[in-house]
Amino acid sequence: MNQIEIKGITKIFGETIALRNVTIGIAENRIYGLLGRNGAGKTTLLNLMTNKLFPTAGEILIDGQNVQENDQALSRVYCMAETNLYPENMKCRAAFDWSREFYPKFDRNYADQLAILFGLDTTKKIRSLSTGYQSIFKMIIALACQAEILLLDEPVLGLDANHRDLFYRELLSNYSDNPKTIVISTHLIEEAADLLEEVIILKEGEVLLVDHVENLLSRGYTLSGTSALVESYIKDKHVLAVESFGGLKTAYLLDDQKREGLQPGLEITKLDLQKMFIHLTNA
Repeated sequence: MNQIEIKGITKIFGETIALRNVTIGIAENRIYGLLGRNGAGKTTLLNLMTNKLFPTAGEILIDGQNVQENDQALSRVYCMAETNLYPENMKCRAAFDWSREFYPKFDRNYADQLAILFGLDTTKKIRSLSTGYQSIFKMIIALACQAEILLLDEPVLGLDANHRDLFYRELLSNYSDNPKTIVISTHLIEEAADLLEEVIILKEGEVLLVDHVENLLSRGYTLSGTSALVESYIKDKHVLAVESFGGLKTAYLLDDQKREGLQPGLEITKLDLQKMFIHLTNA
């Protein structure tokens, strides 16, 4: 049974169709990657899920309850957005205290531990934080709020490599200790790939693909060899893209067929999630 049901969602801004008839089921206690190019509709969808926007058509349900004007359903969801929703002149530690008013399960001790781990000075005002520490501040609140559903919109924006690695490890630890439904919208697919159990890909406001990451990766592969051999092999396959280098070709495929018995001169390698995303959205 799906915890979140997105049913026939369309969102129109003036003459722009941001989302068109989007239908997705999100299961409980799994980590989803919400992927798409800029303008694909990812942030719009997250804002609709948290009632910051209203759909032009369709509905979004959490355990059967419509999220629209429904405080009970929305109290179970926390969305870490790119914009800060706290007063800019508020100190970080005061923001932690205020978070308990909205999320009674907010773990202040855990938030303080995370602040030490990530080097956040909680006596600073939010407006004085750098872009990276703005993200760290919002991420700490997201992890400490103990919400059943966690929506993360570009959570590592501005973070250096060390802090990104810390974030991914802490998110996985948090998920292991307190299973929850997590949806991560990110452009850094390669970094987040190992965390993801399911993937949702949007393209130009529509659902391009929803699948288990393991299943998707088992179907995707790269085929390299001479042009003639590659062309012969791929003629009845689902080809995402083909690249030519002189007399050689490389094909990117998403295919369920068996791959045994390759002719000499052909080589198969795995296709990682980021490259698969690029070729799928280019196709």
